[in-house]
Amino acid sequence: MCPKMNRKIVVGITQGDTNGIGYEVIIKALADARMLELCTPIIYGSSRAFGFYRKLVPDEEHIQSNIINTARDCHPKRINIINCVPDTFHIDPGQPTQESAHASVLALQACVKDLKNGDIDAMVTAPFNKKAVSADGFPFPGHTEYLVNEFGVSDGLMFLCSDKMRVGVVTNHIPISKISENLSIGKILGKLKLMNESLKRDFGIIRPKIAVLGLNPHSGDGGLLGNEEETVIGPAIKAAEEEKILAFGPYSPDGFFSVHQQYDFDAVLAMYHDQGLIPFKALAFDSGVNFTAGLPAVRTSPDHGTAYDVAGRGVASSIPMKSAIYAAIDIVRNRWAYEEMNANPLKIKMEEGNSMRGPV
Repeated sequence: MCPKMNRKIVVGITQGDTNGIGYEVIIKALADARMLELCTPIIYGSSRAFGFYRKLVPDEEHIQSNIINTARDCHPKRINIINCVPDTFHIDPGQPTQESAHASVLALQACVKDLKNGDIDAMVTAPFNKKAVSADGFPFPGHTEYLVNEFGVSDGLMFLCSDKMRVGVVTNHIPISKISENLSIGKILGKLKLMNESLKRDFGIIRPKIAVLGLNPHSGDGGLLGNEEETVIGPAIKAAEEEKILAFGPYSPDGFFSVHQQYDFDAVLAMYHDQGLIPFKALAFDSGVNFTAGLPAVRTSPDHGTAYDVAGRGVASSIPMKSAIYAAIDIVRNRWAYEEMNANPLKIKMEEGNSMRGPV
């Protein structure tokens, strides 16, 4: 048994946009006593903002927080907070402002620094407003692209996960008009490799089966409605098969989810953002988690935005945030087990054999 498996996982949680529902859902999620039994949470943000929103969340004023200077000072039985932003910033629930956007970026940068240094085991990001952070000078269209750049990997996979379904996308945050020109055999094959490896390493699936969606209506109808299925997607699937990846398709995207084919596979690869996220959110919004596969570290987030329309009212559901924290814990433990298995496969095989013998 890997020694790390016996300790609590340290999870860094970024505050997101201070005027959105980030703090409300974080506070509600961490108020659940089970959270402190499973992990040691560290909020990267502002103790002042935490206190402000704690008063707005019904019945959660009793929770204990602990202000620390570094992640190494965290208390295992408290909600730890690292102050990353100036205390002078203005809190205005429901309003996207440059201050709130800047605060979300500062918190993200501080958390990523500790994640890269190994001071925390996983990161869960509360949502920020993409337009607002862009106006503040953040040069990436979303968390996924930022993290791929920060960790210096060649690519990453936006991977939406729930208990029953996993959906990844080939193209992330780009205009619909540019999707086709951003698809290639190499790019689709790269995403399939990332997805296949993640299913093994992060989810413990030995021989994953992956469904690949087409791009055009009815998967192009044999070229009548577009030919990307024949010139790009089909060849990428064939190339994946040659690398021993169990990839199937392309499936017609309009009918795939309506007949519940997603449950016949371990994951689905969609060609673009809305093709994958619309059915995923429709079927698994409360439990859905956005996971960035392909990074050397674990990052998850709830599958929702800043929700300015309900911010500050104490009514936002914490279920997606809880799901994101639970997923981060599970993925970290799966990675540790995977690393142990690959480091000493004979030992694992012997332990499995002994466990099946029963009492003598």
